[in-house]
Amino acid sequence: MKSPHGARWRALPAAAAATLAVGLLTAAPASAHVHANADNPTPGSTSLVTFQVPGESDTGALTTQLSVALPNVASARAEVMPGWTARLDRDAAAGTVRSVTWTAAPGVGISPDQFALFRISVKLPDTPTVSFPATQTYSDGKVVHWDQAPLPGGGEPEYPAPELKLSGTPAGDDHDDDHGAAPSVTASPQPAAAPAATSADNTARWLAGGALTVAAVAVVAALAARRRS
Repeated sequence: MKSPHGARWRALPAAAAATLAVGLLTAAPASAHVHANADNPTPGSTSLVTFQVPGESDTGALTTQLSVALPNVASARAEVMPGWTARLDRDAAAGTVRSVTWTAAPGVGISPDQFALFRISVKLPDTPTVSFPATQTYSDGKVVHWDQAPLPGGGEPEYPAPELKLSGTPAGDDHDDDHGAAPSVTASPQPAAAPAATSADNTARWLAGGALTVAAVAVVAALAARRRS
């Protein structure tokens, strides 16, 4: 006779596995987005921005092209990437760069079990955050637009645009420099005045010492004269 408790315990691992599978399926799309990262990005400064691009085709197709829209930045340079060519879309009249597009050579691409890092040196705008809408193209013709803004409630949309939060003080802000310069102005005369004060103090001590010596000699002389008389 089989114990009902044994059947119950055997059913638990199956239920746990099913729950884990559902959790993985739910979490997979969020972790497979195109992300933008940078080390200490500062508003108005030139920074190295890295785009992490995963392959996530259900048919096994390769990612063969990535295009990233730039916020009309003043300057941009794409890193050399073996097997890929980079093209910058420049606005000659405005003197800005509107986008950068990486295209894979024949037979090259990002498979569903891989990811690639695309880097660009770019001058960031003077804003708290900057968005980089991206377009991912696959070898089977599928195109995914990563261009959706965050949801009003703070949630994440299905295809969020890569976003970079900037930190630090905007470049060209001289408030901190003004505050930092004030102490040096008031402190600079002090080292020059210190030797004069020290010299005057030493002179006063020598004069005081000499006066005490003269007084002592006078006292001794007076005592000696009194004894002789």
